[in-house]
Amino acid sequence: MTGQPIPVIIDCDTGVDDALALLFAVRHPGLDLRAVTCVAGNTDVDGVVRNTLTVLEQAGAPRVPVARGAERPLIEPARTAPVHGVDGMGDLGLPAPARTAADVDAVTLLHREILASPRPVTLIPTAPLTNIALLLRTHPEVTRNIERIVFMGGAVTTGNATPVAEFNVWHDPEAAAILLTAGVPVTMYGLDVFTRVVVPAEEVHRLRASAEPGTRLAGELLAHRPTAQGEAPEAEEAGGLGDAGAVCAVADPAGLTTRRLPVEISLAPGPTRGQTVVDRRLRPGESELHEGGRERALVDVALDVDVDRYVRLYLETVARP
Repeated sequence: MTGQPIPVIIDCDTGVDDALALLFAVRHPGLDLRAVTCVAGNTDVDGVVRNTLTVLEQAGAPRVPVARGAERPLIEPARTAPVHGVDGMGDLGLPAPARTAADVDAVTLLHREILASPRPVTLIPTAPLTNIALLLRTHPEVTRNIERIVFMGGAVTTGNATPVAEFNVWHDPEAAAILLTAGVPVTMYGLDVFTRVVVPAEEVHRLRASAEPGTRLAGELLAHRPTAQGEAPEAEEAGGLGDAGAVCAVADPAGLTTRRLPVEISLAPGPTRGQTVVDRRLRPGESELHEGGRERALVDVALDVDVDRYVRLYLETVARP
């Protein structure tokens, strides 16, 4: 490891896989986690704050400031993701945290920590993008000290919230559209790579048997995220890294294959709302020839991932005390 750690801020809706992302971020020596901001998504925003503080406490993390953010999208009502359990954390029965949230809101904390950082910050949103959109509209000057935004969201091919839309973008499409036009480099870590990074069952079992609380919690969380149920008995506890893969991509970008492509968000009502429309064509089509081209954001879209590399990286990192 050479050079200074990368200053990062995670905006999350903790969430089983957001928790996995936080565990990785606080233990990777190449990352300097400066703050965590919370938004409604996997569960309500107060539950997200509680879960975030619990994970940081279980991980033995430094006193990273945590702030409560938006409790609903810019336009839509809040819609949670029941796959994460009643409490948003797999109903693991974790104790209530002794830590408390910062006495400022998420946008204020984001503004403060971004401008105070001696080096440009990398933002890692692993949730609906409401907080980030509010920040960019309220304090556009922060972009001068943002190195890059690496967000977990979107899909080139198949969605999960709808046939074409991924949950984080579908939850607040207007916020996602604002992020894409932020004027800073953006990487989209979408479902096309998100679903592929899976920790094998034997490694999940090893983590769950650890005497170290943070490492053991990673195993319990992974066991709640089986991605191969029904394929074989030994595969049932294999767990997907999910959002944590986006943080791996910041720590080790060489494990991700991206291509800079035009991307826009479908905002119209109907079955395509929330779709990330990624233009992979090699030449303009008849629409552009007849109607002229539209200005669209250029985004580094993740198209492939070195699965073994990121699994090894994650396991090595969360095993650190």
